[in-house]
Amino acid sequence: MAHNQQSHLAGFQNAPYADFTQTETRMAMEAALARVRGELGQVWTLMVAGERIKTGDTFDSTNPARPDEVIGTHQKANPILAARAVEAAYEAFPAWSRTPAADRIAMAHRAAAILRERRMDLNAWLVLEAGKTWVEAEAESGEAIDFCDYYAWDMARLDGAHNVLELPGEQGEMRYLPLGVGIVIPPWNFPLAILAGMTVAALVTGNTVVIKPSSDTPTVAAVFAEVLLEAGFPATAFAFITGSGGIIGDALVGHPKTRFVSFTGSRDVGLHINGLAAKPQPGQIWIKRVVAEMGGKDAIIVDAECDLAAAVEGVTLSAFGYQGQKCSACSRAIVHADVYDEFLARLKPRVEQIAVGSPEDPAFYMGPVISAAAKKTILNYIQTGTAEGRLLTGGDEMPGDGHFIQPTVIADITSSDRVFQEEIFGPVLAVTKARDFQHALELANDTEYGLTGALYSSNPEHIRRAREEFFVGNLYINRKCTGAMVGCHPFGGFNMSGTDSKAGGPDYLQLFLQAKSIAEKKLC
Repeated sequence: MAHNQQSHLAGFQNAPYADFTQTETRMAMEAALARVRGELGQVWTLMVAGERIKTGDTFDSTNPARPDEVIGTHQKANPILAARAVEAAYEAFPAWSRTPAADRIAMAHRAAAILRERRMDLNAWLVLEAGKTWVEAEAESGEAIDFCDYYAWDMARLDGAHNVLELPGEQGEMRYLPLGVGIVIPPWNFPLAILAGMTVAALVTGNTVVIKPSSDTPTVAAVFAEVLLEAGFPATAFAFITGSGGIIGDALVGHPKTRFVSFTGSRDVGLHINGLAAKPQPGQIWIKRVVAEMGGKDAIIVDAECDLAAAVEGVTLSAFGYQGQKCSACSRAIVHADVYDEFLARLKPRVEQIAVGSPEDPAFYMGPVISAAAKKTILNYIQTGTAEGRLLTGGDEMPGDGHFIQPTVIADITSSDRVFQEEIFGPVLAVTKARDFQHALELANDTEYGLTGALYSSNPEHIRRAREEFFVGNLYINRKCTGAMVGCHPFGGFNMSGTDSKAGGPDYLQLFLQAKSIAEKKLC
């Protein structure tokens, strides 16, 4: 029996999802899309030390389903402004770190309440800027709410003095202190939820932060920055900086007053950040901490003894939800030889049922990939994969102006093939035949990543072995490998998938804190 470590979270509940099959809910979402569409194209500013800044040099965020439609115009920051943001956050840190934890907790709960009140509008921003379907947007906005509430509840546990063993004649305690200035670098694929989680975790623990969102989805981040201000977080406690990561990223990470970096994104960028953060700069007096989540090459094992219909459904949903643009997405199906042919025979028509089109229309399960560059990369991988294996279905882009790609399945892939080893981040599934269960485990672990994985099996011994030998940070048994819920599935992976930060779990906030042990000798 697992130990219950979360009795302190008795007040936390995951945000329920809206049912878009209900007429009233559907109308509310349609109204939100119309409302948000009326706000498109506005010019957003940087936020540094409470000042709103326009640089005179801007870039546009566009709708991946309608690339000619501008979602928002944003400022390009330069390294000087990046340094100024870090220094301003550093100056604000002493006052913010001394703000009572109860006040910071109340702000985080208030942020969750605002997100809850405006959830349909947030969904609409995600649909229009990130290309999310209604259901995917609803799941993400719910996760953002959950992160704010969960970390607020958990901070109450960590605040104050903690008991330690005491020597005779001494009084002892341990307290958790914030670190300092953090750089928050969220990804484009969860531009609200992951941004909210990383930012609120850092702020509620008493740190100041500089937020640098992806240039693909900066408007969603700007909307969230306004939520933080409305929730009561001081304008000096965080900065909001947009622009090219290549131009300002190193300035933010490498600044000697940067204390930690919280990053979610690609393997290569994560490794670059980790290397840069590890190199001390003149005037730096600490070892920088890096919290990184860097993607995956996630596998679902389909055992010979399993509910094959459930496995086909789980693989399909895991591979093609949000166009396969999740670090948790199933990109490899590893199928026991005894059921391999039947699995493919069932998978092909199921995948071909997937409707692809504008995410503004709830009839579609898949929308566009994020950008023209992503589309080109994915299509190149499909070309490589069809040369390595056998195209089962899909394999091409969709007609029209948006960045749409058919859901694609490539069978008969081996472990040495590129589409087996390399993260594609698109609607592409590689299917590999395993000789037996031992071989299936070996194939699943034959990757430099270790984020999520799943097993479909009714064999108790195989389930036991997967629990022990399937080397991933998040393992799911007889269910899909996407859809981690805050509090239920602490999220983070092994190896090149990152630092196993376990977002939405009881260990996460301590990554933004440092422990101070205090012992006082009793006077006679």
